[in-house]
Amino acid sequence: MSQQSDKIAQYIAVNKEMNLGLSDDLITKVTVGLGPSIYNKDSETVSCSDKSEVARVRENFLKKKLGLTQPDAELDAAIQTVCERVGTSNKNKYRAIFYALLTKNFGKTDVYA
Repeated sequence: MSQQSDKIAQYIAVNKEMNLGLSDDLITKVTVGLGPSIYNKDSETVSCSDKSEVARVRENFLKKKLGLTQPDAELDAAIQTVCERVGTSNKNKYRAIFYALLTKNFGKTDVYA
């Protein structure tokens, strides 16, 4: 297996373990879309307590990648909801799973079609 395949398998296993209801296909596509960032321990995860990280997710992923135009407060609330769903004390908030949950939440899975 390749390193990317290993990461995808890891994220799929975490999804099933946490019962998040994401499809394997969406996790795979989001992971591939993240490119080499999944191999760096720091960039592989999302820190919900870091305001600059939350702003980066909002600006670079929700607005640029998904093309969302909702007010920042609404986007931040969605990010916070995902933070709570994967567990605020969970240190392994994997970016691929986090982004897949946001994508599904906003009904934008077609971005990864």
